[in-house]
Amino acid sequence: MLMSLFQFTARRLVSQAYCGLKAASSSKTQKFRLEMARPSSNMADFREVFAKAKHIAIITGAGVSAESGVPTFRGAGGFWRKWQAQELATPEAFARNPSRVWEFYHYRREVMLSKHPNPAHVAIAECERRLSKQGRSVVVITQNIDELHRKAGTKHLLEIHGSLFKTRCTNCGNIAANYKSPICPALAGKGAPDPETEDATIPVEDLPQCEEDGCNGLLRPHVVWFGETLDPDVLTEVERELDICDLCLVVGTSSVVYPAAMFAPQVSARGVPVAEFNMEATPATNRFRFHFPGPCGSTLPPALARHQTEIIS
Repeated sequence: MLMSLFQFTARRLVSQAYCGLKAASSSKTQKFRLEMARPSSNMADFREVFAKAKHIAIITGAGVSAESGVPTFRGAGGFWRKWQAQELATPEAFARNPSRVWEFYHYRREVMLSKHPNPAHVAIAECERRLSKQGRSVVVITQNIDELHRKAGTKHLLEIHGSLFKTRCTNCGNIAANYKSPICPALAGKGAPDPETEDATIPVEDLPQCEEDGCNGLLRPHVVWFGETLDPDVLTEVERELDICDLCLVVGTSSVVYPAAMFAPQVSARGVPVAEFNMEATPATNRFRFHFPGPCGSTLPPALARHQTEIIS
């Protein structure tokens, strides 16, 4: 049931929807709404469900990284210089001024190199390692591009919006991991977020260049920008994982941005327990079996700790 429903929705998203599109209220959306009692915050009950789960899907958003001090560039005050992220994170902005966009992403990369996983990231990675020894699996489906899950040790990771530390060539299309600091000499010392800072106006030939033989094309961050569709291959992997999961956690996400906003409600609609860990309730909260308010770094570690019934070899 979920697979056919998800296939239809994923195809529709790939062909019509764009990164950053907020979930709209419609009669079709309402059909998927699971009518149920107010979600429980009983940790003991959640732990019993957790102890029996064989395939756990964990969907994460910006909230899971907030306690690591990661800037979100969203909402009031979410500016880099005088621009908000949605003004810079677009193909059009990059075509107009690749130097300014690269300054913005260089700043974000440098900030992230100084950040570390918090207890929520660590709890997820430790849970994956522990359960894998029991023949159980954990997959992390993240909207974040900060790679803190990877830093914490998560192995089974689907980054639906890409990564700050990958580049894509605008000429040959090659995708490569890149952890250089700075990513190119011309960006050294650039990218300061102060509103009074002048653009560096770096020539295109001095911006990050493709290192594939004979290419030298201009590189761009391998992230999904506003106005771009998500990778259909990644969505197919997400679909496969959500179709087999028997427990789903939603961690630090507002549940208002497609396509991630539809993932957990569809899992819940087929009767799979969904637990939300978030600072506050979201538009999807009442569709889920559990809701645990508060900082993810405080609520998640006890939720994912070893259960007394687990057998450790």
